[in-house]
Amino acid sequence: MQTAEERTRLIDRPYADVLIIGGGINGLATFRDLALQGVDVALVEQNDFVSGASAASSHMIHGGIRYLENGEFRLVHEAVTERNALLRIAPHYVRPLQTTIPIYSTFSGLLSAPLRFLRHGAGAPRERGALLIKIGLVIYDSFSRGGGLWGKGTVPRHAFHGRRRSLEQLPQLNPRVRYTATYWDASLHDPERLALDVLHDGRLAGGERARAANYTAAVGVDDGRVVLRTEDGEEFPFTASVIVNASGPWTDLTNAALGQPTRFMGGTKGSHIVLEHDELLAATGGRELFFEHSDGRIVLIYPLKGRVLVGTTDLEHDMTEPLVCTEAEVDYFFDLIGHVFPGIEVSRSQIVHRFAGVRPLPGHGDLAPGFVSRDYRIEAERLPGATGASVLSLVGGKWTTFRASAAHLTDRVLALLAVPRRRSTKGLPIGGGRGYPQSHRARRQLIELHAPGLGARRAETLLDRYGTRAGEVIASLGDDDRDLRTLPGYSVGEVRHLARTEDVVHLDDLVQRRTSLAFAGLVDAEVAAELAEVIAPVRGWDAATRDAEVARTLERIDSAVPGRPTLSAR
Repeated sequence: MQTAEERTRLIDRPYADVLIIGGGINGLATFRDLALQGVDVALVEQNDFVSGASAASSHMIHGGIRYLENGEFRLVHEAVTERNALLRIAPHYVRPLQTTIPIYSTFSGLLSAPLRFLRHGAGAPRERGALLIKIGLVIYDSFSRGGGLWGKGTVPRHAFHGRRRSLEQLPQLNPRVRYTATYWDASLHDPERLALDVLHDGRLAGGERARAANYTAAVGVDDGRVVLRTEDGEEFPFTASVIVNASGPWTDLTNAALGQPTRFMGGTKGSHIVLEHDELLAATGGRELFFEHSDGRIVLIYPLKGRVLVGTTDLEHDMTEPLVCTEAEVDYFFDLIGHVFPGIEVSRSQIVHRFAGVRPLPGHGDLAPGFVSRDYRIEAERLPGATGASVLSLVGGKWTTFRASAAHLTDRVLALLAVPRRRSTKGLPIGGGRGYPQSHRARRQLIELHAPGLGARRAETLLDRYGTRAGEVIASLGDDDRDLRTLPGYSVGEVRHLARTEDVVHLDDLVQRRTSLAFAGLVDAEVAAELAEVIAPVRGWDAATRDAEVARTLERIDSAVPGRPTLSAR
């Protein structure tokens, strides 16, 4: 799908039963759910799809074991249920993740944890000891396994090890470690691609009654109609009976633009860095290290795509200010790496990517950031003007529970429209997870099916990138399946397919969200120039536009990684 086509469809028919504002994972999941119910639904996103808070995740699908300390048992139960479901319905991008907690004491925090809960995080942080973590993991396992300690679950139970066994498994760990606790959650290998699969499913289900356009902003209200503005400045009013505000941390700003100022949000900034560091990668043993830093903040070191993801901070942020991962945050990350792996040195030259986002949390006053609820709720208002359209604002929401929060939003919308639900999204496969091989034999058979004329290795690469939707990519390749000069492993035909079918407007859409090239630190001036040249015929770019797109992309990547060394000698 091309964005210009979708904008034209919105302009030509400027009305729908439902208008969703916000193209992050929660807005896209609601779009999909409503389309499955046969509702006439439109979605607009002011930037690229999945470019806001949804693009700044820790790449995890998890129940949130630490939320137990906040007393958020409902959320944890729902989250582990959704995690287990996503392992089944999106296995191409959601995979089991072994997670280890280094522990340095036995009883610490056992008495202070209940007090911290009662005081909402007040007081000095106290280290969580082995006994407290053991209690939390027993509860977590019970939720993970359907509520029964001996029930059948999707992931294995947790395990505890003492110092000797812990250091045998992870030799580079801080020798002060007394125990390690290992449990299982799930990794989200390609968040943006999973979100694009959700969008694709919605369009497929809804046909002409499901329209979605990126780079189209909701900027005001005119006599009960929402004023939309395209990237080139064209404005037009759009009429809907129900408006869903799914703009995440920008929810209050969106409501203000709609003439209904609110103060629902109080999100906190979380930053991450990505390191190319072979020693640190090996030290993780292929598992995530999830632990408490000296300030009481829960942080992570996570091997992913041959790199190491390190995060995250929890800082107040003004949504009118730019979002950047600061040098102070980088220092914080280096300090926490030294806390877990004191023998490993890290430097800024090893950073290949940085990113920051704001969690769409509710307003929390003086409550400590770590104790702000990660749960979600729906607020209802009325749009000013003659129509008095209903406005539903999603406050909160996270990657793990996107299907469930979308289902709740959809049910509220259906009630307002007096339309019955046709089908549930529970257990419904997403995109390339449909028919994804669940055994080695089934995987080999699928690869062999596509191998003729392509090669088994190439077919396997595409299966890993797109799940069973790899068939669409392969069918589009034609004679263009020749490797890019600067990026072996990506072909001309593959990149052109993405540019032609996945709403690519700018070159940075391609390198940051349609692929993981920016995440892995694989984009420099030479790579950007070749990619721009390859997709120019698809996008209709002349030489000046190509140059501008290259400059835009490099500026965005370089601003994320100040002082990033050139990669042209790679």
